[in-house]
Amino acid sequence: MRIRGLLFDKDGTILDFYATWTPLNREVALCAADGDEALADRLLIQGGHDPTTGRLRSGSPLAAGTPEEIAECFRQALNGKVRPDLVGAIDRIFEDGGRRFSVPVIDAGAALAEFRRRTSFLGIATHDSIAGINASLEPHRLMGYFDFLAGHDSGHGKKPGPGMLNAFCRAHALDPKEVGVIGDNRHDLDMGRNGGASLRIGVLTGTSLEGDLIDHADMVVGSIADLAKDAAFMARLA
Repeated sequence: MRIRGLLFDKDGTILDFYATWTPLNREVALCAADGDEALADRLLIQGGHDPTTGRLRSGSPLAAGTPEEIAECFRQALNGKVRPDLVGAIDRIFEDGGRRFSVPVIDAGAALAEFRRRTSFLGIATHDSIAGINASLEPHRLMGYFDFLAGHDSGHGKKPGPGMLNAFCRAHALDPKEVGVIGDNRHDLDMGRNGGASLRIGVLTGTSLEGDLIDHADMVVGSIADLAKDAAFMARLA
């Protein structure tokens, strides 16, 4: 079946994860730690972000979680002693930081323009908020490529559940078999599997290595720019 819709993760797929999220993860850890640098380092480690090497653990809360999941991770590390508005504070940091720190992957705009030219619908499914999507993509003039947006606050559930994929299909009268899902984490690809997408594509511009994705993906490529140059893939688009 030809692919009429592409559903993208945002962070690590359209945006360079480390360039964008390294400073934001430190900000949310400092927020939860009330400015205590040593405690913030402990929270980063608990969340999957090594403050010494800068590397993130694939699939960890700070690599792939919702603000609720990040806050819960910090709450457990702090024995429940967290500010009551921590989830909202994380959301605000991510939205504001998206404007300041977001960095698209190399040639993201050109790749999205080619996908836009070759297929019918493009969508985003992310654990960021809708406001965060706009804040991080609008400065780079990338919002106009997308017909559909789903964030953790859109009411479609979270990945790896199929809710965001299902909503994309409903919005554009797509059969899931007409959809390709593209992401940098296992939960992106497993959303595609759980929702019946015909193609699951892993990219290496986020926190995962090829070995983290290969058993969950139909193909793994370096980036969406590489995908746009894959003649066999592009020939499937309709």
